[in-house]
Amino acid sequence: MRIDIITIFPELVRHWFDQGVVGRALAKNDAPASLHYWNPRSYSDDRHQRVDDRPFGGGPGMVMQYEPLARTAAAINADGDKPLHIYLSPQGTTFNHELAAELARKPRIALWCGRYEGLDQRFIDEHIDAEISIGDFVLSGGEIAAAIIIDAVLRLIPGVLGDAASAAEDSFHHKLLDHPHYTRPENTAKIRAPEILLSGNHALIARWRLKQALGRTFLHRPDILNQLELSDAQQKLLNEFLTEQHLGEPS
Repeated sequence: MRIDIITIFPELVRHWFDQGVVGRALAKNDAPASLHYWNPRSYSDDRHQRVDDRPFGGGPGMVMQYEPLARTAAAINADGDKPLHIYLSPQGTTFNHELAAELARKPRIALWCGRYEGLDQRFIDEHIDAEISIGDFVLSGGEIAAAIIIDAVLRLIPGVLGDAASAAEDSFHHKLLDHPHYTRPENTAKIRAPEILLSGNHALIARWRLKQALGRTFLHRPDILNQLELSDAQQKLLNEFLTEQHLGEPS
């Protein structure tokens, strides 16, 4: 997979992927994915490489100009197969695991990181294929959002994670929050890890983990659980969890 990142601050994103598990995967000779950076300043005809100007109609802030953005898009499209152009904006579809999985199936995507008051709407209308938001809040630019999307998408690409099962066990893969995790020592601060995890009985451990995932989702993200149709077995586990927590059964 190829991901193009368009930003006037490429180092903000590049630095994030110079390290960690994703960074190691990208550095391999047979890397399963690649990142390519494009700076619209390189396509500005202004002697100071400006890419912004004051908004028509007045108001605070600056707007990124159509021309340098359009030239950047043309250069990207000419460098291989045309990607899916995505603008990171508050108006976009809210990013989630399902959308990450959909993007992971694309051979190439381009992430446009806005700055100032955003991009000239004419560029969005002509060159952007989709808009994505990571939440209802304001950031100084799209670089953090791009890094989040890249990390979530690349984790789903075969060969990126050291253990192929890791992505399949992550939160939201099964549309539930993750179960709690424990590691050595067995006793710490006079608290012992759950006995069932030390039992070696993999069937019981899997059952316990699913019960915890259902319970955590019920307690912390009931909106997610309300969107799911639980099987009889899952409902039984959830009821069991709530009884153990002295919370009664869900209404």
